[in-house]
Amino acid sequence: MSREGVEHALRARADERDRISGDLLDLESHTTYRLLKGATLRGATEQRWATAQESLARLWRLNDAYRAVLRDAEQIKAARSRLSTEQLAELTELLAGTSVLLRAAAKPVEQRSLLPEADERLTLDATVTQMDAAFRDVTSALNDIDAQWNTLLPRLDTAGAELRRIRELEQDLGESAAGLDTLETELKRMRAAVVEDPLGAAVEPDLDRVARLLTASLAELELAVVVKQDYARRRENLEAALDRVRAAESEARLAHGAVVVKIALPPQAQPRSRVDALTGALDALDVSADTWVLRAKRLAELESDADGAAEQAQTTAKALYGLVSRRDELRGRLGACQVMAVRRGMAEDPAATGLFARARALLWSAPCDLTKAAAAVEDYQRAIHGGTS
Repeated sequence: MSREGVEHALRARADERDRISGDLLDLESHTTYRLLKGATLRGATEQRWATAQESLARLWRLNDAYRAVLRDAEQIKAARSRLSTEQLAELTELLAGTSVLLRAAAKPVEQRSLLPEADERLTLDATVTQMDAAFRDVTSALNDIDAQWNTLLPRLDTAGAELRRIRELEQDLGESAAGLDTLETELKRMRAAVVEDPLGAAVEPDLDRVARLLTASLAELELAVVVKQDYARRRENLEAALDRVRAAESEARLAHGAVVVKIALPPQAQPRSRVDALTGALDALDVSADTWVLRAKRLAELESDADGAAEQAQTTAKALYGLVSRRDELRGRLGACQVMAVRRGMAEDPAATGLFARARALLWSAPCDLTKAAAAVEDYQRAIHGGTS
């Protein structure tokens, strides 16, 4: 190499050494790396990290040998302002030849043979390439472990926070959530598995299940606390809702009484009251010894049942009055058909007249059979229109 080539190569190698040193410092300060250095690992993670540590040990040995060569080259360059031919040759060998000596590493006795271990000689470029490969082995292991921790530990933290909140709500209510001790034990087991063996811990299905159960339990207890605090007001509102049910059922009974004399109704059309059963359920809830979680569920059911009973009674009354409207609509259709019959000269037709008389008798009888009356009106209409309705 020329003097200019040597100087250029030394500057480039110095920059390279500084960059590598910075990367190694970043590696040592990496949070996951620092955690793993003192961690108790097992399973797949222990094996993966052991392999990564072998790569790391080789990386440091390569780096020490690499830096030693550069240090020798810099000392030769600094010794004289103008390099001799011999010095240029020596520097060329250091910078471009197989100048990096990597001593054979001592192995555990179970991995040794009786033959001597051979040292390695590498160029600076080959040394950097091997350092890069070892560095990538270590960072790959770090990334894989870190990815698992970053995925699973926050979820475990969230589940743990929900568990602590549930314990607080249990104290507020003076009640215990079913199965919580089992879930707490499972969480501890999963956390230990994730911390010690993130690569081999197949905890996600169990974590999904435990998280769902904790979330559901927390929601139940939060609702129970609200119900306990607000029970008096909600009970008062429920009493008002039951009054609305009574009023709606009374209207349905009145409608049935008014309609049954006009329209023939089946026995099942008789309105049935639900208010007594709902009132009894509310009274039973007042003296219940159930937990507030169960009482909260039952109170919500009663509120829904009361609203449904009132709506059902209102619908029944409307339907009953609608039967009278249906009868009146059929009467109107029959009258319109009679006018049409006169226009078509069928007013004296014996068949049409008979059908009209039958339909009129059904519609003006009390109680009226709507099904038969509707069929009779259809028959009369078809007769007037020549067999088509």
